[in-house]
Amino acid sequence: MSAALPQLAFSPAGFVNEFYPSFWWIPAGVLTAALAIKLPTIVRLWGDPLLRAVGGVLLLACAVFVFVAPSTIARVNRVTGVPNISAPWVYSLLTAFCGSCLLLIIAWRHGLADRSAATVRAVRWVIAGTFTVIAALWVLFALADAPVERLRDLDTYYANTPYMREMILLYLSAQALATVITSALIWNWVRTDGLDAWLRWGLQFLGAGYATQLSFYAVKLPAVIARLSGHRLDWLSTAVAPPLACLSALLIAVGFILPHAGQYLHDRWRVRLAHHRLRPLYLLMRAVNGSGVTFLLRATPELRLIRRETFIRDVLLPLARHIDEDRRQRMYEAALALGHDPDRARAVAAALAIQDAIAGRHRPPHPTARSATPDTTDLLREIGPISHALRHPEALLAVRAGVGEREEARR
Repeated sequence: MSAALPQLAFSPAGFVNEFYPSFWWIPAGVLTAALAIKLPTIVRLWGDPLLRAVGGVLLLACAVFVFVAPSTIARVNRVTGVPNISAPWVYSLLTAFCGSCLLLIIAWRHGLADRSAATVRAVRWVIAGTFTVIAALWVLFALADAPVERLRDLDTYYANTPYMREMILLYLSAQALATVITSALIWNWVRTDGLDAWLRWGLQFLGAGYATQLSFYAVKLPAVIARLSGHRLDWLSTAVAPPLACLSALLIAVGFILPHAGQYLHDRWRVRLAHHRLRPLYLLMRAVNGSGVTFLLRATPELRLIRRETFIRDVLLPLARHIDEDRRQRMYEAALALGHDPDRARAVAAALAIQDAIAGRHRPPHPTARSATPDTTDLLREIGPISHALRHPEALLAVRAGVGEREEARR
């Protein structure tokens, strides 16, 4: 055991070399998990083209890391019987991924309804450029002579081979150009005022991802150019570039997912919080009614919130005719005198009035309530603040005591 220790490489490059065969499956697994998490939303909101586009970008990213793994490269080469045919295939996937990201940013920034000449022209240029580069990659590979299978270092091994050299330089320069343009669009967008917080976070992750992707090309291109000039910097391509590619893909995936997922989670949290905040008033109304809302196992949070709100209003409505509006006004004034702001004072007064109405619901309605149909609009609309007021019984007792002192003073 101890004799084997000196043979281990503890440098980052050594780590990558050690785990290179399985290194690529880590981002592939993470991206697949992200796509699986996003898939239900994409299916449910299939009519949203931006969501479908995000799903397509994630699928392309997954495909890139699956097919760039050495085991997959060897299998594709073996199945087709063509050495190194995985090279143009992987390069095509990478080019399609870069083009799709650029198209998605353009559509995301300007909106799908934007049919301005500049936007249409930009979209056409991106589509035409992507397909042209992919076609050129396959033509150059068909013209090249690359009989020796290379699973890791094809870019540098064939850097001096006619047509293979042009194919490698073409895919690197085309993707670097697309990355520069996309990065510029993103950082220009980030500086825009009035962005949603989730969108801003997503754009910042995208900006970091494309900056990392630029660093990938910044180490890949020197390694290839070094071979062209008779030098060897292969370690840049085989040991430094792979971690940068993985990190870039993960950051870009997070950037595309975060605005949608964050807004979805925020909406879910808001609904659940509203449901929870209604609990004190719901429990009070349930005590009056004798039973509560029937439990539905598969009810969505939105449906549970609606049913709780409906139940509270249905029970609260007949109680309104037992509310003494004069006393409610006095409680409102007492709450103001104790330092509550007007909205809070109204909620506290309404909560106390409801408690009094519940206590006296078996007696005839108060004379002030019999004279006309009570206006329950504010009462039914403000069930959230009223429920929140019920969470602070000490504040209710203080207002009630203040009303009692005032009534005593008038006598």
